[in-house]
Amino acid sequence: MAIIGAFMVPHPPLIVHEVGRGREDDIAATVAAYVQVAKKIASLKPETIVVTSPHATFYRDYFHISPGTEAFGDFSEFGAPEVSFHLFYDTGFVKAVCREADAAKIAAGAKGEVHAPLDHGTAVPLYFINKYYTDYKLVRIGLSGQSYKAHYALGECIRRAAEKTEKRVVVVASGDLSHVLKEDGPYGFRAEGPVYDERIMNVMGNADFGKLLSASLFSPDFCENAAECGHRSFIIMAGSLDRTAVRAERLSYEGPFGVGYGICIYGVTGSDEARNFLERYEEDERRAFDERKKSEDEYVRLARLTVETYVRTKRMLRIEGGAAVRSSGSDPMMKLSGDLLDNRAGVFVSLKKDGMLRGCIGTIAPVCANIAEEIAHNAVSAAAFDPRFSEVEEDELSSLVYSVDILSSPEKISSKTELDVKRYGVIVTKGSRRGLLLPNLETVNTIDEQIGIACKKGGIAMSENPEIERFEVVRHY
Repeated sequence: MAIIGAFMVPHPPLIVHEVGRGREDDIAATVAAYVQVAKKIASLKPETIVVTSPHATFYRDYFHISPGTEAFGDFSEFGAPEVSFHLFYDTGFVKAVCREADAAKIAAGAKGEVHAPLDHGTAVPLYFINKYYTDYKLVRIGLSGQSYKAHYALGECIRRAAEKTEKRVVVVASGDLSHVLKEDGPYGFRAEGPVYDERIMNVMGNADFGKLLSASLFSPDFCENAAECGHRSFIIMAGSLDRTAVRAERLSYEGPFGVGYGICIYGVTGSDEARNFLERYEEDERRAFDERKKSEDEYVRLARLTVETYVRTKRMLRIEGGAAVRSSGSDPMMKLSGDLLDNRAGVFVSLKKDGMLRGCIGTIAPVCANIAEEIAHNAVSAAAFDPRFSEVEEDELSSLVYSVDILSSPEKISSKTELDVKRYGVIVTKGSRRGLLLPNLETVNTIDEQIGIACKKGGIAMSENPEIERFEVVRHY
């Protein structure tokens, strides 16, 4: 067998009657849809239910698959300890998924947290399922800080494991939508919130799973601003249905409390080789990479050349004779213009991979002889010495997107009203502590957010009233 059904569900604890105590009536459509999901799962009679949950154990660089043989949990955290669970993990299927992940070189497995109780992202769907069906074993999988592509590929591993074990498997993707839909909601309002919910319900309602990977629709920065929690969960589910023909049914969408709740059912109707969304996405990426390299200006070409040379040879380029030269030779690899050779400025070099930051290092004021040397030095630092990331490896080079920011000289300001998050970057200083944030970042919408992030980077409390400077940049892509 393979995947016999999949489901997109939310996990608000108040939907559990013993927790909500009547408040669940305000999301009656969600409750009714959940019952429909539970009955559908009961009719499918799966041997194994895989639940992907944003609230299971989370690691930045590893997918955690719950180990051991038994799972326990309850809703005591939400005032209903009488609602409890005792389930058994499908250890054989866990091993099968781990084998597939190892073969695909995906960082996933049952290492790490051993005795974690069931999280509410898992417990809420099981609360409804268990009312109608209990003859199954559980597999619980957490999300990670890895790329969307890695989440989809993990879903493919689940699909292959189901095929090889010949088990009847259902995948339940647990995840709420935006948490910033209303000013009076628990997390306030951001414009990206309702936009995210409209987009995701359209995509999921039509099983148009390729769009889940789209940077233009669902960039990581956009999703962060929308404060969603289920996107990566939905991507894993989509991967489990790779090359599978499905019949999508949108059951409900509500958001009365400021958080979006969406429910969809996916009935499996056969195979469909054209629904190979990750493979198609990677083909599009390769074409985009080739086009991007053709259009890069010399600032970005120098950054890329420097990083590629360093990663492959562990040697720096030299800037001499009006060109970038390998340290082991004298033949120029790239001629440089007077703009790069005759001017000095602070420079930031940023690397992104799969829409996520992969490294960023810069200098506020120039420390090198010219902009070319500044770019080369900071590009290598971003690729190899950013303490937030591991060193870039050779097989990543074709996936990297570069930007180079050339900074103007900072100027002191007397009031934050002189800032503009799109036009100006900000530097905050208190004594020897200093923090900087570049302008025009997708995740930063307000001046207070900009100052707050800069202060956090510098280890400065906003209440310390730090000195504020602003600067402009010329950004090269």
